[in-house]
Amino acid sequence: MTDESSIYTKLGKDYQEHQSVNHSANEYVRGDAHTNTIEGFFSIFKRGFKGIYQHCGENHLHRYLAEFDFRYNNRIKLGVDDTMRMNAAIKQAEGKRLTYRRIKRTD
Repeated sequence: MTDESSIYTKLGKDYQEHQSVNHSANEYVRGDAHTNTIEGFFSIFKRGFKGIYQHCGENHLHRYLAEFDFRYNNRIKLGVDDTMRMNAAIKQAEGKRLTYRRIKRTD
């Protein structure tokens, strides 16, 4: 589900279904079609990113998006408090070894 921007027309062909709303005509919801979910996610992403990280290389973008996906799906509005979110994060890390490998610069 997207807004009316023409950049999404081609993208919509990759999915079984693509619906859009026309924000320029003051249409924000039509049946099940709306952009509230993605706008809410990017609101949390932008706010958190500017407040915490300030910079993200393209090669790590998927990691930042995964973190904010977790935050969005485990937020207070969904009944998840800080303790519950911490427990969920620790449970997901159980049995995994976290390593960091330096990425060679190609400047």
